[in-house]
Amino acid sequence: MQLALFDLDNTLLSGDSDFEWAQFLISKGVLDREVQEAKNIQFYEQYKAGTLDIYEFLAFQLAPLARHERAELDAWHREFMQTRIRPIMGAAARAKVQGHLEAGHLCLLVTATNSFVTGPIAREFGIPHLIATIPAWENGAFTGLSRGTPSFKEGKITRVEEWLESQGLWWGSFSDSWFYSDSHNDLPLLERVSRPVAVDPDDKLRQTALTKGWEIISLRGNAV
Repeated sequence: MQLALFDLDNTLLSGDSDFEWAQFLISKGVLDREVQEAKNIQFYEQYKAGTLDIYEFLAFQLAPLARHERAELDAWHREFMQTRIRPIMGAAARAKVQGHLEAGHLCLLVTATNSFVTGPIAREFGIPHLIATIPAWENGAFTGLSRGTPSFKEGKITRVEEWLESQGLWWGSFSDSWFYSDSHNDLPLLERVSRPVAVDPDDKLRQTALTKGWEIISLRGNAV
């Protein structure tokens, strides 16, 4: 048995689904452009620096879910998939996922972005299992808060191991394990698998990958 784990934003996608969702809501007049974009820039700079407070970020990003009915959110998401996500799902990324699926590998999408945004994207890629940050749900509506451990940094290891245990599996169940990611924030999980792959990596991850002899690829064009 072999395991293939995929990050989503700027890895399988040539963009960031969380950012695109916010931009989509701005275009619908749901969010204030000036406030949202200023906060997005602030959080993105923290993310790149490795200083992001994931709980502060999630409270900001999940708040819009709590202000609207699920049926309305789902309708928006269908439009979002068509106009914002499918255009940044490249052929190389689709082929990479398909290769693992056809080889019979156990495939999981592992992302810090919340499951409302990412669930349909995982299905579009054909990835059968999703580990994502969980938006809390109460009395038939989102609360605007997260539930459980966010799948971010070391939290990705925690969530993957919990999922494996729920399936009666552990790391030793696999002869090989891959994790594809673009970000140094994913170094904990990259260092946990047997075959880490840096995908269009940021500068910190690229340097680590070069130092450790990890594979470096691009899913946006020619191999790096």
